[in-house]
Amino acid sequence: MEAVLHKSETRGKVDYGWLKSKHTFSFGSYTDESRIHFGALRVLNDDTIAGGTGFPMHPHQDMEIITIPLEGAVEHKDSIGTNGVIRAGEVQVMSAGTGILHSEFNHSASEPLSLLQIWVIPEKRSVSPRYAQKTYSVEERKNRFQVVVSPDQNSESLWIHQNAWFSLGNLDAGVRLEYQRKNQKGGVYAFLIGGKVQINGVELLPRDGAGFSLDDVLEVKALEDSELLLMDVPEL
Repeated sequence: MEAVLHKSETRGKVDYGWLKSKHTFSFGSYTDESRIHFGALRVLNDDTIAGGTGFPMHPHQDMEIITIPLEGAVEHKDSIGTNGVIRAGEVQVMSAGTGILHSEFNHSASEPLSLLQIWVIPEKRSVSPRYAQKTYSVEERKNRFQVVVSPDQNSESLWIHQNAWFSLGNLDAGVRLEYQRKNQKGGVYAFLIGGKVQINGVELLPRDGAGFSLDDVLEVKALEDSELLLMDVPEL
């Protein structure tokens, strides 16, 4: 795993009318042999779903799926009996394991839904399917990194079957933070949701992504008010 920079405009794009999606890594009809995964991070999709539409029931297996609504709310149903709504400010995790069916629809009939859907390759296969969601306070990540996903079942974060840590930060312009990499053999993939930051000398604009696998510490400087997602993942 070497350092990589994925500018927003280089992502794969699909437009089905009801769904507009941009893919950081190969997904569906978008294939780029140089962009299959970053360590255990397999999928990073930036979706906009029109009101009253969504994905009907479909299967997944042996994948850890994380959904982060950015604007609007997702209506989720699955084959293990979950029926809920995940709103902006919440995070959802789903372990597909031995197999699960689920549907995802825009909860609003008229307003668009914006979300990130992220897939992480699990360290264990054929686990029992499971689902969880949690609300996180924006104030608790003001000018700091807030862990929202981790492998620790006893922490306040949601947990998944992989040594992966997801952290969100809402940074004021001028703020500088350090992030210590947790996976000795792996890297940190940074995705800038909004704003402008510099990480170890690499400048990111909205929806840019960059993977850092050679640096133990990330030095983050917010050049504007910014929202940043860090995904600390092991190598495969």
